[in-house]
Amino acid sequence: MAHKKSAGTTKNGRDSNPKYLGIKANHGSFARMGAVLVRQRGTDVLPGKNVGIGTDHTLFALKDGEVKLGYKRKMHFDNKVVVKKIMHVLPQA
Repeated sequence: MAHKKSAGTTKNGRDSNPKYLGIKANHGSFARMGAVLVRQRGTDVLPGKNVGIGTDHTLFALKDGEVKLGYKRKMHFDNKVVVKKIMHVLPQA
């Protein structure tokens, strides 16, 4: 005979690891070449001057400089005008 009662099974006992998304370099901060500026799913923030975009939509600095965050009105695919965030890296003169 069993001395312990059997534990019930669970169907919801899994969890995924955190992805650490978000803005990594704020407006006015200094970024080195290759530094990650934004980790995102989709293009919530668009790349501007001296900013590259990776295959997973990660934005990174192409040159050393100061991070600037701006806004731009863009035509969306359904002809709506949307305001998008654009991140630039401006090199120091």
